[in-house]
Amino acid sequence: MLPVEFFKLLADETRLSSLLLIVQEGELCVCELTAALNESQPKISRHLAMLRSAKVLLDRRQGQWVFYRLNPELPAWAAETLEQTRAQNTELLTPLMQNLCAMGERPERAKACCQER
Repeated sequence: MLPVEFFKLLADETRLSSLLLIVQEGELCVCELTAALNESQPKISRHLAMLRSAKVLLDRRQGQWVFYRLNPELPAWAAETLEQTRAQNTELLTPLMQNLCAMGERPERAKACCQER
């Protein structure tokens, strides 16, 4: 991946916030991202598809749910950029994490929030 392609992906607030949350949490379901970002499922899914297509994210299906995680084969410079951005931007992540935590306990949240709407 060329740096210019990577940074173009980060230039969108929804994609950047989604990536930082995924870096923070390790893996998130689409429904968790919709709750954290207070955005519609189609919008989140569209941005995640772009990140998956660029091989920044990997997805896995669990029943009807789709979970996203950072691609472990992402170039080290790109992974480090995301980690440093996450670490240095708590003012961006704090309200998003509050939204995520408001969903309830993690095991129950996965059952409750990932249902077809």
